[in-house]
Amino acid sequence: MVTVFLIRLKAGFALLRFLEMTIERSVSPISLLRTATVVALLVLAAGFTTSVQASRANRTAAACAPGSVKSLITGSKSYAVDARGLVRAYRSPNARRAFARFGRLNMNEEPTVFAAVEAVMGERCRAAWYRVQLPMKPNEVSGYVRARSVNLRVVRGRIVVDLSARKVALYRRGKLVLSTRAAIGAPATPTPLGSYYVNQRWLTDPEGPFGWAAIGISAFSEVLTGWVQGGPVAIHGTNNPSLLGLRVSNGCIRVSNAAVRRLWRLAPTGTPVLIQP
Repeated sequence: MVTVFLIRLKAGFALLRFLEMTIERSVSPISLLRTATVVALLVLAAGFTTSVQASRANRTAAACAPGSVKSLITGSKSYAVDARGLVRAYRSPNARRAFARFGRLNMNEEPTVFAAVEAVMGERCRAAWYRVQLPMKPNEVSGYVRARSVNLRVVRGRIVVDLSARKVALYRRGKLVLSTRAAIGAPATPTPLGSYYVNQRWLTDPEGPFGWAAIGISAFSEVLTGWVQGGPVAIHGTNNPSLLGLRVSNGCIRVSNAAVRRLWRLAPTGTPVLIQP
């Protein structure tokens, strides 16, 4: 690629020199000089364009090579994958046996969703596998699922839970759109730290302990091991807003009913959730 460009560059300068010698013998040096300059610039531009196209082609080929890995997380968007049917999760694309299996619906009869982390490319520059976060113990576990067994979609938001500030923040396209006070896990039943995602959602009784809605995330309590379904964690509303800002829950994150309504509207399943100290 570089060699081709240098050859064209030398050719352009050679053409300029030839035309300069011709001009010295010409009756109309000014017009001929203008023509020579235009021609030489066209030669140089053609060489540069060819070099850029070749560079882009090489980068594309490398990114699409079978087995190459492409990150699916950026500052302004991420990806979720929805189960089309039975989905098997593997430790690696080369593993022979799956270590987990998921149906199209989870045990709560909600659609099974995973958060995509990376794509492993196959033939024709198409994803063959996705490395995804899984809604199971231990927390933050990931695995590889076949691309043909899921549907990929874009997610534009992310949630950040700041435990020390007792705040829940929602970002859309990299911009803060919601910041609200929250109640978090009590000292004996702390909210687990880590990177998770919204994996299921339910509308609940606004007068009940979960308020208007519960937004389940892929985290589990690390101390309430005997709870139903392993002690899943959720962001949910409350019927006692006076407790917001305190460490009083069994690990879940409580927000006002007004806040959970906005989260419901702006944070679909697959939305990343970061819980930080």
